[in-house]
Amino acid sequence: MDKDFNFKKRYGQNFLKDDNILNNIVNTIDITENDLVIEIGPGAGALTNKLLNKTKKIICFEIDKQLEIYLNKFEETGVKVIYGDFLDQDVKSYLNFSYDNLYIIANLPYYITTPIINKIIVDKIPVNKCLFMVQKEVADRLSASKSTKDYNSLTVFMNYYFEIKKLFNVSRNVFYPKPNVDSAVILLAKREKPLVNVKNEEKFFKLIKDSFKYKRKTLKNNLKSYDLEKIEEILNKYNMNLSARAEAISIEIFADISNNL
Repeated sequence: MDKDFNFKKRYGQNFLKDDNILNNIVNTIDITENDLVIEIGPGAGALTNKLLNKTKKIICFEIDKQLEIYLNKFEETGVKVIYGDFLDQDVKSYLNFSYDNLYIIANLPYYITTPIINKIIVDKIPVNKCLFMVQKEVADRLSASKSTKDYNSLTVFMNYYFEIKKLFNVSRNVFYPKPNVDSAVILLAKREKPLVNVKNEEKFFKLIKDSFKYKRKTLKNNLKSYDLEKIEEILNKYNMNLSARAEAISIEIFADISNNL
C-alpha cells in the first residue's frame, strides 16, 4: 500500500495488514470454485487476493474510486469491481449467472454495519453466509444471549434472520492506519426460515424496538401504549410479569406477545 495514499476517515478506511488474519477469514468459510463472493469495501485488495485462491467468481463494491489503481489488476482475473456505494446498488442485478452459494464478506465501519445488514435483508439478497469484521462491541451485541448487558433490539432483530456466531477478536494493531477500537469477526448464517413464526413482522419489530426504548426501564414503562393486561397474561405463561426488562425476554416470548396483541 502506497504510504502517500489519502486515507478517508468518512469511509472508515483502516486496511488489514496481518497475513494470518486474512488467511483465517478466508478459511472460515468453505468456499469452493463455483461459489460467488461479494466483497464490500475491498480497499487495496489484500483479502481479494486471498479469495482468488478459492474462487474466481468475485464481485467487489468499492466506494472510493481512488483505489482503482490497486483494484484494476483484479479485473484481469475475472473479478468484477463496481465503484459506488453498496447501499445504492441493485445488487441482485449483478447475480445473473450460475453459482452454488453466495457469501458476502466485509470489514464494516461502525456507522455502516446496521444499514448494510438491513439492505441484505430488505433487498432479499440470496446470501448463504455473511462474514463480517465489525467493531468488537457490535459483535458482542449481535451474538449476545438474553439476560446479558449486550442483548438489545438489534440482537433480536438479527437473530430472527441469521444464526450468529462470534469467531475471533482482532486487535486494532493489525490495521493501517490504526483505529481507536478493536474488532471481531462474526459469521451470519442465513436461516432457511425465520427463527420464530410471527403473524405480522412490522408489529413484531415495533414491539421489540419499543420494549428496548429505555434499556433500564421495565416493560410496563416502555409499553404504556400497548394492551398491558394482555401482555401480562402472556408473560405469566413464562413465570414473568411486567416488571421484567426487555433484556430478559427471549425472541420466542416477543413473538408470542406480538401474535396475541
